[in-house]
Amino acid sequence: MADDYSQALARITPIHRGVSYGGNTLPAAQVPSSKEKAAIIVRLLLAEGASVPISSLPDHMQAALTEQIGQMRLIDRTTLAAVVEEFLTELEEVGLAFSGGIDAALAIMDGHISQTAANRLRRLAGASAKMDPWDRLTTLPAERLLPVVEAESIEVAAVMLSKLPVPKAAEILGKLPGERARRVAYAVSRTGAVDPETVRRIGLSLSAQLESQPARAFDAGPVERVGAILNVSTAATRDDVLQGLEAEDADFAEQVRKAIFTFNHIPARIAARDIPKIVRLVDQPTLVTAFATALTKPSTAPVVEFFLANMSQRLAQGVREEMAARGKVKEKDGEDAMSAIVTTVRQLEGAGELVMIREEE
Repeated sequence: MADDYSQALARITPIHRGVSYGGNTLPAAQVPSSKEKAAIIVRLLLAEGASVPISSLPDHMQAALTEQIGQMRLIDRTTLAAVVEEFLTELEEVGLAFSGGIDAALAIMDGHISQTAANRLRRLAGASAKMDPWDRLTTLPAERLLPVVEAESIEVAAVMLSKLPVPKAAEILGKLPGERARRVAYAVSRTGAVDPETVRRIGLSLSAQLESQPARAFDAGPVERVGAILNVSTAATRDDVLQGLEAEDADFAEQVRKAIFTFNHIPARIAARDIPKIVRLVDQPTLVTAFATALTKPSTAPVVEFFLANMSQRLAQGVREEMAARGKVKEKDGEDAMSAIVTTVRQLEGAGELVMIREEE
């Protein structure tokens, strides 16, 4: 509806009626212009308490419309009725509305054009005098902006934080090293005298820098990817790979160890209140198989007790009875069942249903 209003306002054509300014009716030759008619419609809608999507128009059109409203005085009823009738006719004839702007077009075409083409269009739009680069920069996630804040000068970083929404600026500032965070925060206090054109030029430079970055083939980093693979690998494979990584790159191996989350880590990394969420998504035979295997090893037996102590007593009793009746379980079946539980935990974390406790905590 906002686009329909905007297009109808822009399309209404002159009508042959008089317009009264300060009580003086203009002759038919001096018919209202499109700006005057748009001002009449907006004034009428606002008087009726309607929500008019003026902010969806370009800034220069908003300014021109406001100036036009300030110049006008009285409008006779005949002129008002004719303008309203023409506006409604234009509104009814709108068959398809486009939001306008390259960002809106790219949102529509998302998934239908290549990332290279999309980045090129954004760069071209950013070079336009009518384009405000901060409109896009402020919508980018903090993860995309953080490397720029870390690499740019203190002054540029301060301008960026000043333009970003407060929650996002606070998130980025909290991820900076202490000394740099203090320097950037102090530099923000000195941005009051920066002129708008300089801010715009900084925005254009940052936008071009971000758009020129090559597309990432993987959403997660190498540490997270290796850790996710080892999470569902057998213990023997995991230990062997970690030993090999330590021989090749001890720092990378240490980071991977911190990223790994296995069945053994559940008591230390999962809150007791989240155990019912996990067991609801894992079928009982899988729980029985995993627990029966885990109880045979000192390193995993405490995990079973952690589960049984924090699930419903009725379910816990049923699992204990099935474990007693199950007998010995094949090692591979047991590891597959424990991996299924770990996968469920990761899925819940990804969906925001639970938050893992960090090692530092």
